[in-house]
Amino acid sequence: MNRTEQGIAHYLGEERLRYLQTVTVGIAGCGGLGSNCAMHLVRSGFRRFVLVDDDSIEPSNLNRQAYAAEQVGRLKAEALRDNMRSVNPDVDIKVRIEHATGDSMVELFIQCDVIVEAFDGVESKKALVEQFISTDKVIVTASGIGGYGDTDALCSRQVRENLYMIGDMQTVCNAEQPPLSPRVGIAAAKQADAVLSHYLQQYENQGGVK
Repeated sequence: MNRTEQGIAHYLGEERLRYLQTVTVGIAGCGGLGSNCAMHLVRSGFRRFVLVDDDSIEPSNLNRQAYAAEQVGRLKAEALRDNMRSVNPDVDIKVRIEHATGDSMVELFIQCDVIVEAFDGVESKKALVEQFISTDKVIVTASGIGGYGDTDALCSRQVRENLYMIGDMQTVCNAEQPPLSPRVGIAAAKQADAVLSHYLQQYENQGGVK
């Protein structure tokens, strides 16, 4: 283990850390939700990732996304990969610079055990859930994270064995309720916590056998 992993193992224990490192996490969109969630997951001990996004970083992204000013203009997925490696240089990250559609999602995420849905568009969110809900892949989606205040309304719900939903399910992001760092960050952290909790519980249930 490298220094980062030794530090994480101090809290999780080596066996649980090694178990998390067998899980492949798909990040479907590397914006406010995806970038922050991915950084939480790296710090939680996950090591295998597939990052899918075709957008570049803009100045307006810096109010809530896990990027630095000097990264403006770079592709989000590539910049996020570098930021994740700055925490753990030994992460195994596959970057896909593509726009995920209903037709391409299976191929993009076929190797993933869990997919963090972090798209902006409702149609893309719906397409991902519909594509994988009947599979053995875990899906962690988010809806209703715009604006500010009433952060206690951002709840985590397990609605099916393999589907978790985060948010208040009603506060859409728009001009009146813009995406701001606190609520977006809380939702991203809750997505990461849902992934972490799912696999730590699975570890306990299966005695460490994935």
